[in-house]
Amino acid sequence: KHPPMSAFFSEVFFNIFGSKDWAYYLLSQIFVLIAFYYVFKLANLILGNIKLSLISVLLLEAIYFFNFTTPEFNVNVCQLPFWSLVIYYSWKIYDAKEIKFYDCFLIGLFAAIGFLSKYLFVYLLLSISSLFIYVTYKKFKNFDFKYLIIIEIFLVLLVPHLVWLYDNDFITVTYGLQRSGLDETEIFNHVKYPITFLLKQFGILIPFFILLLLLIKKIKIKLNFNDKKFLFLLSISILPIFLIFITSVITGSKIRTMWMTPFYLPIGIFSIYLFRSQINLKKINSFLVGFLFLFFLSPSLYAYISITKLDKRTDYPGKEIAAKVQFTWEQDFEKEIEFVTGDEWKAGNLSYHLKSRPKWGGFTKNEILNKSSQFICLDDICLGRY
Repeated sequence: KHPPMSAFFSEVFFNIFGSKDWAYYLLSQIFVLIAFYYVFKLANLILGNIKLSLISVLLLEAIYFFNFTTPEFNVNVCQLPFWSLVIYYSWKIYDAKEIKFYDCFLIGLFAAIGFLSKYLFVYLLLSISSLFIYVTYKKFKNFDFKYLIIIEIFLVLLVPHLVWLYDNDFITVTYGLQRSGLDETEIFNHVKYPITFLLKQFGILIPFFILLLLLIKKIKIKLNFNDKKFLFLLSISILPIFLIFITSVITGSKIRTMWMTPFYLPIGIFSIYLFRSQINLKKINSFLVGFLFLFFLSPSLYAYISITKLDKRTDYPGKEIAAKVQFTWEQDFEKEIEFVTGDEWKAGNLSYHLKSRPKWGGFTKNEILNKSSQFICLDDICLGRY
Protein backbone atom coordinates (compact mmCIF):
# COMPACT_ATOMS: atom_id res chain seq x y z
CA LYS A 1 0.00 0.00 0.00
CA HIS A 2 2.75 2.44 0.92
CA PRO A 3 6.47 3.06 0.44
CA PRO A 4 8.70 1.17 2.89
CA MET A 5 9.91 3.43 5.70
CA SER A 6 6.99 3.03 8.13
CA ALA A 7 7.41 -0.75 7.83
CA PHE A 8 11.19 -0.40 8.21
CA PHE A 9 10.98 1.51 11.51
CA SER A 10 8.33 -0.90 12.81
CA GLU A 11 10.64 -3.78 11.88
CA VAL A 12 13.51 -2.20 13.79
CA PHE A 13 11.33 -1.98 16.89
CA PHE A 14 10.08 -5.53 16.37
CA ASN A 15 13.66 -6.81 16.39
CA ILE A 16 14.26 -4.97 19.66
CA PHE A 17 10.98 -5.51 21.53
CA GLY A 18 9.16 -8.30 19.68
CA SER A 19 5.37 -8.42 19.76
CA LYS A 20 4.94 -5.97 22.64
CA ASP A 21 2.13 -3.60 21.66
CA TRP A 22 3.33 -0.73 23.87
CA ALA A 23 6.56 -0.49 21.87
CA TYR A 24 4.75 0.71 18.75
CA TYR A 25 2.77 3.32 20.65
CA LEU A 26 6.11 4.47 22.02
CA LEU A 27 7.58 4.53 18.51
CA SER A 28 4.82 6.88 17.40
CA GLN A 29 5.41 9.27 20.31
CA ILE A 30 9.16 9.29 19.64
CA PHE A 31 8.47 10.42 16.08
CA VAL A 32 6.12 13.16 17.28
CA LEU A 33 8.65 14.38 19.86
CA ILE A 34 11.47 14.53 17.32
CA ALA A 35 9.24 16.55 15.00
CA PHE A 36 8.29 18.96 17.80
CA TYR A 37 11.93 19.32 18.88
CA TYR A 38 13.01 20.50 15.43
CA VAL A 39 9.97 22.77 15.16
CA PHE A 40 11.18 24.35 18.41
CA LYS A 41 14.76 24.65 17.13
CA LEU A 42 13.56 26.30 13.91
CA ALA A 43 11.27 28.63 15.86
CA ASN A 44 14.15 29.70 18.07
CA LEU A 45 16.28 30.53 15.02
CA ILE A 46 13.51 32.56 13.40
CA LEU A 47 11.84 34.16 16.41
CA GLY A 48 14.93 34.54 18.58
CA ASN A 49 12.82 34.14 21.70
CA ILE A 50 12.61 30.93 23.73
CA LYS A 51 9.17 31.70 25.19
CA LEU A 52 7.62 32.43 21.80
CA SER A 53 9.38 29.38 20.34
CA LEU A 54 7.89 27.15 23.02
CA ILE A 55 4.45 28.67 22.48
CA SER A 56 4.71 27.95 18.74
CA VAL A 57 5.13 24.26 19.61
CA LEU A 58 2.46 24.19 22.33
CA LEU A 59 -0.02 25.64 19.82
CA LEU A 60 0.28 22.43 17.80
CA GLU A 61 -1.40 20.55 20.63
CA ALA A 62 -4.63 22.23 19.50
CA ILE A 63 -4.45 20.44 16.15
CA TYR A 64 -6.17 17.05 15.93
CA PHE A 65 -3.26 15.45 14.04
CA PHE A 66 -0.80 16.04 16.86
CA ASN A 67 -2.82 14.68 19.76
CA PHE A 68 -5.76 12.33 19.23
CA THR A 69 -4.42 10.45 16.21
CA THR A 70 -0.79 10.05 17.33
CA PRO A 71 -1.02 6.70 19.19
CA GLU A 72 -1.19 4.87 15.86
CA PHE A 73 2.16 4.62 14.12
CA ASN A 74 1.39 4.90 10.43
CA VAL A 75 2.74 6.51 7.26
CA ASN A 76 1.40 9.93 8.30
CA VAL A 77 3.16 9.90 11.67
CA CYS A 78 6.26 8.44 10.01
CA GLN A 79 6.66 11.61 7.93
CA LEU A 80 6.62 13.99 10.89
CA PRO A 81 10.27 14.08 12.02
CA PHE A 82 11.59 14.17 8.46
CA TRP A 83 9.20 16.97 7.52
CA SER A 84 10.58 19.01 10.44
CA LEU A 85 14.19 18.07 9.71
CA VAL A 86 13.97 19.04 6.02
CA ILE A 87 12.43 22.39 6.96
CA TYR A 88 15.03 23.02 9.67
CA TYR A 89 18.06 22.32 7.47
CA SER A 90 16.48 24.15 4.54
CA TRP A 91 16.29 27.24 6.72
CA LYS A 92 19.96 26.82 7.65
CA ILE A 93 21.09 26.92 4.01
CA TYR A 94 18.47 29.57 3.13
CA ASP A 95 19.76 31.84 5.88
CA ALA A 96 23.48 31.00 5.57
CA LYS A 97 26.04 33.25 3.95
CA GLU A 98 27.93 30.14 2.89
CA ILE A 99 26.11 26.86 2.23
CA LYS A 100 27.65 23.86 3.98
CA PHE A 101 28.00 20.42 2.38
CA TYR A 102 26.83 18.82 5.64
CA ASP A 103 23.48 20.65 5.60
CA CYS A 104 22.86 19.79 1.95
CA PHE A 105 23.66 16.14 2.58
CA LEU A 106 21.20 15.98 5.49
CA ILE A 107 18.42 17.63 3.47
CA GLY A 108 18.89 15.05 0.71
CA LEU A 109 18.94 12.22 3.27
CA PHE A 110 15.87 13.32 5.23
CA ALA A 111 13.97 14.27 2.07
CA ALA A 112 14.50 10.74 0.71
CA ILE A 113 13.38 9.09 3.96
CA GLY A 114 10.35 11.38 4.12
CA PHE A 115 9.40 10.63 0.52
CA LEU A 116 9.83 6.90 1.21
CA SER A 117 7.46 7.32 4.16
CA LYS A 118 4.71 8.76 1.96
CA TYR A 119 4.78 10.19 -1.54
CA LEU A 120 2.83 13.29 -0.44
CA PHE A 121 6.13 14.47 1.03
CA VAL A 122 6.80 15.75 -2.48
CA TYR A 123 4.51 18.74 -1.77
CA LEU A 124 6.95 20.02 0.85
CA LEU A 125 9.88 19.43 -1.50
CA LEU A 126 8.15 21.30 -4.34
CA SER A 127 7.37 24.22 -2.04
CA ILE A 128 10.93 24.55 -0.74
CA SER A 129 12.34 24.11 -4.25
CA SER A 130 10.06 26.88 -5.49
CA LEU A 131 11.38 29.20 -2.80
CA PHE A 132 15.01 28.51 -3.66
CA ILE A 133 14.34 28.97 -7.39
CA TYR A 134 12.59 32.26 -6.66
CA VAL A 135 15.43 33.51 -4.46
CA THR A 136 18.12 32.40 -6.92
CA TYR A 137 16.65 33.81 -10.11
CA LYS A 138 14.34 36.63 -9.03
CA LYS A 139 16.75 38.11 -6.53
CA PHE A 140 19.68 37.77 -8.96
CA LYS A 141 21.76 35.57 -6.70
CA ASN A 142 24.34 33.21 -8.13
CA PHE A 143 23.29 29.58 -8.26
CA ASP A 144 25.20 27.56 -5.67
CA PHE A 145 26.13 24.15 -7.05
CA LYS A 146 25.98 22.67 -3.56
CA TYR A 147 22.22 22.49 -4.14
CA LEU A 148 22.98 19.63 -6.53
CA ILE A 149 24.24 17.59 -3.57
CA ILE A 150 20.69 17.55 -2.23
CA ILE A 151 19.29 16.27 -5.53
CA GLU A 152 22.05 13.69 -5.93
CA ILE A 153 21.66 12.22 -2.42
CA PHE A 154 17.88 12.22 -2.78
CA LEU A 155 17.90 10.38 -6.12
CA VAL A 156 20.59 7.87 -5.15
CA LEU A 157 18.62 6.83 -2.06
CA LEU A 158 15.46 6.44 -4.16
CA VAL A 159 17.03 4.08 -6.72
CA PRO A 160 16.29 0.80 -4.88
CA HIS A 161 12.67 1.83 -4.40
CA LEU A 162 12.29 2.88 -8.03
CA VAL A 163 13.59 -0.53 -9.13
CA TRP A 164 11.16 -2.21 -6.73
CA LEU A 165 8.29 -0.08 -8.07
CA TYR A 166 9.06 -1.14 -11.63
CA ASP A 167 9.28 -4.81 -10.64
CA ASN A 168 5.95 -4.60 -8.79
CA ASP A 169 3.88 -2.74 -11.38
CA PHE A 170 3.95 0.56 -9.42
CA ILE A 171 1.53 -0.96 -6.92
CA THR A 172 1.97 1.75 -4.25
CA VAL A 173 1.31 4.49 -6.81
CA THR A 174 -1.87 2.85 -8.12
CA TYR A 175 -3.08 2.31 -4.56
CA GLY A 176 -2.65 6.02 -3.79
CA LEU A 177 -4.46 7.03 -6.97
CA GLN A 178 -7.37 4.72 -6.12
CA ARG A 179 -7.60 6.17 -2.61
CA SER A 180 -7.80 9.69 -4.02
CA GLY A 181 -10.81 8.78 -6.20
CA LEU A 182 -9.12 9.61 -9.49
CA ASP A 183 -10.95 6.72 -11.12
CA GLU A 184 -14.16 8.74 -10.74
CA THR A 185 -15.05 10.85 -13.78
CA GLU A 186 -17.68 13.28 -12.46
CA ILE A 187 -16.87 16.89 -13.40
CA PHE A 188 -18.52 18.07 -10.17
CA ASN A 189 -15.68 16.43 -8.22
CA HIS A 190 -13.40 19.29 -9.31
CA VAL A 191 -15.55 21.60 -7.18
CA LYS A 192 -16.95 19.30 -4.50
CA TYR A 193 -13.68 17.78 -3.30
CA PRO A 194 -11.66 21.04 -3.10
CA ILE A 195 -14.47 22.80 -1.18
CA THR A 196 -14.83 19.82 1.16
CA PHE A 197 -11.08 19.88 1.67
CA LEU A 198 -11.08 23.57 2.64
CA LEU A 199 -14.01 23.19 5.03
CA LYS A 200 -12.34 20.28 6.78
CA GLN A 201 -9.08 22.20 7.16
CA PHE A 202 -10.93 25.15 8.64
CA GLY A 203 -12.75 22.86 11.08
CA ILE A 204 -9.51 21.19 12.16
CA LEU A 205 -7.85 24.56 12.82
CA ILE A 206 -10.67 26.10 14.91
CA PRO A 207 -9.15 24.96 18.28
CA PHE A 208 -5.77 26.22 17.08
CA PHE A 209 -7.14 29.68 16.32
CA ILE A 210 -9.00 29.82 19.63
CA LEU A 211 -5.80 28.98 21.53
CA LEU A 212 -3.85 31.57 19.51
CA LEU A 213 -6.44 34.28 20.19
CA LEU A 214 -5.96 33.78 23.93
CA LEU A 215 -2.53 35.40 23.48
CA ILE A 216 -3.29 38.20 21.06
CA LYS A 217 -4.22 41.75 22.05
CA LYS A 218 -5.70 42.60 18.66
CA ILE A 219 -5.69 41.11 15.19
CA LYS A 220 -3.45 43.14 12.95
CA ILE A 221 -1.44 41.58 10.12
CA LYS A 222 1.16 43.29 7.99
CA LEU A 223 2.43 41.17 5.11
CA ASN A 224 5.92 41.97 3.91
CA PHE A 225 6.94 39.89 0.89
CA ASN A 226 10.43 41.35 1.06
CA ASP A 227 10.88 39.83 4.50
CA LYS A 228 13.18 36.82 4.19
CA LYS A 229 11.69 35.04 7.20
CA PHE A 230 8.12 35.66 6.09
CA LEU A 231 8.83 34.26 2.62
CA PHE A 232 10.34 31.10 4.08
CA LEU A 233 7.49 30.53 6.54
CA LEU A 234 4.92 31.21 3.82
CA SER A 235 6.62 28.63 1.59
CA ILE A 236 6.69 25.86 4.19
CA SER A 237 3.33 26.58 5.86
CA ILE A 238 0.86 27.76 3.21
CA LEU A 239 2.33 26.77 -0.15
CA PRO A 240 2.20 22.96 0.41
CA ILE A 241 -1.46 23.22 1.43
CA PHE A 242 -2.19 25.46 -1.55
CA LEU A 243 -0.50 23.01 -3.92
CA ILE A 244 -2.50 20.07 -2.65
CA PHE A 245 -5.68 22.14 -2.95
CA ILE A 246 -4.79 22.98 -6.57
CA THR A 247 -4.17 19.29 -7.21
CA SER A 248 -7.70 18.55 -6.06
CA VAL A 249 -9.12 21.33 -8.27
CA ILE A 250 -7.26 20.19 -11.38
CA THR A 251 -7.62 16.42 -11.00
CA GLY A 252 -10.90 16.20 -9.08
CA SER A 253 -9.16 14.01 -6.49
CA LYS A 254 -10.35 13.48 -2.94
CA ILE A 255 -7.85 14.67 -0.33
CA ARG A 256 -8.31 12.53 2.75
CA THR A 257 -8.12 14.42 6.03
CA MET A 258 -5.36 12.31 7.61
CA TRP A 259 -3.08 12.95 4.63
CA MET A 260 -2.60 16.49 5.96
CA THR A 261 -0.96 15.33 9.20
CA PRO A 262 2.56 16.77 8.62
CA PHE A 263 1.45 19.84 6.68
CA TYR A 264 0.63 21.83 9.83
CA LEU A 265 3.91 21.36 11.70
CA PRO A 266 5.19 24.90 10.92
CA ILE A 267 1.82 26.64 11.33
CA GLY A 268 2.58 27.57 14.95
CA ILE A 269 5.82 29.36 14.00
CA PHE A 270 4.14 31.11 11.09
CA SER A 271 1.26 32.35 13.26
CA ILE A 272 3.52 33.58 16.06
CA TYR A 273 5.73 35.37 13.53
CA LEU A 274 2.72 37.08 11.93
CA PHE A 275 1.32 38.27 15.27
CA ARG A 276 4.60 38.68 17.18
CA SER A 277 3.98 42.38 17.83
CA GLN A 278 0.42 41.73 19.05
CA ILE A 279 1.23 38.89 21.44
CA ASN A 280 0.63 39.75 25.08
CA LEU A 281 2.61 37.44 27.36
CA LYS A 282 0.62 38.79 30.31
CA LYS A 283 -2.21 36.61 28.99
CA ILE A 284 -0.01 33.51 29.22
CA ASN A 285 -2.08 32.06 32.08
CA SER A 286 -5.20 32.05 29.92
CA PHE A 287 -3.20 30.42 27.15
CA LEU A 288 -1.87 27.72 29.49
CA VAL A 289 -5.37 26.94 30.77
CA GLY A 290 -6.54 26.49 27.18
CA PHE A 291 -3.48 24.42 26.36
CA LEU A 292 -3.91 22.13 29.37
CA PHE A 293 -7.61 21.67 28.58
CA LEU A 294 -6.80 20.46 25.07
CA PHE A 295 -3.77 18.52 26.30
CA PHE A 296 -5.89 16.40 28.64
CA LEU A 297 -9.03 16.38 26.49
CA SER A 298 -7.41 14.27 23.80
CA PRO A 299 -6.24 11.32 25.97
CA SER A 300 -9.48 11.50 27.95
CA LEU A 301 -11.57 11.11 24.79
CA TYR A 302 -9.21 8.42 23.55
CA ALA A 303 -9.55 6.49 26.83
CA TYR A 304 -13.33 6.88 26.84
CA ILE A 305 -13.68 5.55 23.31
CA SER A 306 -11.26 2.72 24.03
CA ILE A 307 -13.17 1.66 27.14
CA THR A 308 -16.72 2.03 25.81
CA LYS A 309 -16.22 0.84 22.23
CA LEU A 310 -15.21 -2.81 22.11
CA ASP A 311 -15.24 -3.25 18.33
CA LYS A 312 -12.07 -1.27 17.59
CA ARG A 313 -9.02 -2.78 15.90
CA THR A 314 -7.18 -2.52 19.21
CA ASP A 315 -9.72 -4.98 20.64
CA TYR A 316 -8.97 -7.66 18.05
CA PRO A 317 -7.96 -10.84 19.97
CA GLY A 318 -4.92 -11.49 17.78
CA LYS A 319 -2.79 -13.01 20.52
CA GLU A 320 -5.48 -15.50 21.57
CA ILE A 321 -6.22 -16.51 17.97
CA ALA A 322 -2.49 -17.01 17.31
CA ALA A 323 -2.19 -19.26 20.38
CA LYS A 324 -5.04 -21.46 19.13
CA VAL A 325 -3.55 -21.62 15.63
CA GLN A 326 -0.13 -22.52 17.04
CA PHE A 327 -1.69 -25.29 19.14
CA THR A 328 -3.58 -26.68 16.12
CA TRP A 329 -0.42 -26.65 14.01
CA GLU A 330 1.63 -28.47 16.64
CA GLN A 331 -0.89 -31.32 16.78
CA ASP A 332 0.14 -32.34 13.24
CA PHE A 333 3.57 -30.86 12.55
CA GLU A 334 6.84 -30.41 14.41
CA LYS A 335 8.59 -27.82 12.25
CA GLU A 336 7.84 -24.11 12.36
CA ILE A 337 5.23 -22.27 10.26
CA GLU A 338 6.91 -20.38 7.39
CA PHE A 339 4.07 -18.56 5.65
CA VAL A 340 0.48 -17.41 6.12
CA THR A 341 -1.95 -16.42 3.35
CA GLY A 342 -5.32 -14.68 3.19
CA ASP A 343 -6.81 -11.46 4.55
CA GLU A 344 -3.90 -9.13 5.40
CA TRP A 345 -5.38 -8.08 8.75
CA LYS A 346 -5.88 -11.61 10.07
CA ALA A 347 -2.70 -12.91 8.47
CA GLY A 348 -0.72 -9.91 9.70
CA ASN A 349 -1.86 -10.48 13.27
CA LEU A 350 -0.84 -14.12 13.05
CA SER A 351 2.56 -13.19 11.67
CA TYR A 352 2.99 -10.69 14.50
CA HIS A 353 2.11 -13.13 17.30
CA LEU A 354 3.24 -16.59 16.12
CA LYS A 355 6.58 -17.84 17.42
CA SER A 356 8.16 -18.31 13.99
CA ARG A 357 6.78 -15.04 12.61
CA PRO A 358 5.70 -16.47 9.24
CA LYS A 359 5.78 -14.26 6.16
CA TRP A 360 2.59 -13.14 4.48
CA GLY A 361 2.13 -14.98 1.19
CA GLY A 362 -0.57 -12.81 -0.33
CA PHE A 363 -4.32 -13.11 -0.72
CA THR A 364 -4.35 -16.11 -3.05
CA LYS A 365 -3.37 -19.44 -1.62
CA ASN A 366 -3.41 -22.00 -4.45
CA GLU A 367 0.01 -21.25 -5.92
CA ILE A 368 1.69 -21.24 -2.51
CA LEU A 369 -0.11 -24.33 -1.26
CA ASN A 370 0.95 -26.25 -4.37
CA LYS A 371 4.58 -25.57 -3.39
CA SER A 372 4.14 -26.35 0.32
CA SER A 373 4.94 -29.65 1.99
CA GLN A 374 2.85 -29.03 5.08
CA PHE A 375 -0.13 -26.72 5.57
CA ILE A 376 -3.43 -26.22 7.33
CA CYS A 377 -6.37 -23.98 6.41
CA LEU A 378 -8.66 -22.35 8.96
CA ASP A 379 -11.60 -20.52 7.36
CA ASP A 380 -10.02 -18.07 4.88
CA ILE A 381 -6.50 -18.31 6.36
CA CYS A 382 -3.87 -20.89 5.38
CA LEU A 383 -0.58 -21.56 7.13
CA GLY A 384 2.26 -23.79 6.04
CA ARG A 385 5.89 -24.34 5.18
CA TYR A 386 7.67 -24.90 1.90
